[in-house]
Amino acid sequence: MNQPLAYVHPGAKIAKNVVIDPFTTIHNNVIIGEGTWIGSNVTIMEGARIGKNCNIFPGAVISATPQDLKYKDEDTTVEIGDNVTIRECVTINRGTTDRMKTVIGDNCLIMAYCHIAHDCIVGKNCIFSNNSTLAGHITVGDYVVLAGMTAVHQFCSIGNHAFVTGGSLVRKDVPPFVKAAREPLSYVGINSVGLRRRGFSTEKIRDIQDIYRILYQKNYNNTQAAEIIEAEMEATHERDEILQFIKDSQRGIMKGYFKSN
Repeated sequence: MNQPLAYVHPGAKIAKNVVIDPFTTIHNNVIIGEGTWIGSNVTIMEGARIGKNCNIFPGAVISATPQDLKYKDEDTTVEIGDNVTIRECVTINRGTTDRMKTVIGDNCLIMAYCHIAHDCIVGKNCIFSNNSTLAGHITVGDYVVLAGMTAVHQFCSIGNHAFVTGGSLVRKDVPPFVKAAREPLSYVGINSVGLRRRGFSTEKIRDIQDIYRILYQKNYNNTQAAEIIEAEMEATHERDEILQFIKDSQRGIMKGYFKSN
């Protein structure tokens, strides 16, 4: 890491085998784990905690202060897991007093020009395609895919294994295991391709489809549908995860697709 054209604050804690390219700036109170590569013209600001074997491409800005007028220079962080790839010009802001941190889980791919705002919690193995934007206080589960230019409203939640198509505006919570598309954003089926890739059996996928048929295609309201799902569907991890997501939703879950005349 002996790169004379980079600036590393003496208070930063950098593992010995980290590679830092020219014209990068690393501020005080930063921790970077073993095997990480940091490209040129990257800025890593106070409060960054970056794991092992990450790749951070040119122009990224990590742990800048939140774009929130309520922020008063509190001591908050950005926590990035292991094996995370952050492509060109990504911006990730650190937390506010709400959650005190912004978190990116292990094995995520954050493509060029994405923005992840303050107090977002992103799970493991997620893919955010180019120009996807998360407003503040968002929770994203594991194995979530956001296609390009997706914008997510503050305080929304997106469940595990969900897929959101490109150019979507996410204003409501997106339940686990589903595909979301159209405007306004709607349920358009199960993310069956993603689930198969991750080892879900045909039987398990069929059970998940049956749950969402009750929720989205039987003309019940969410409370009625949840009661029927709990009463009639066999108790499984996936069933309980869907029911808990509906129960915990603060913004309400997205609707089923309605084709107007």
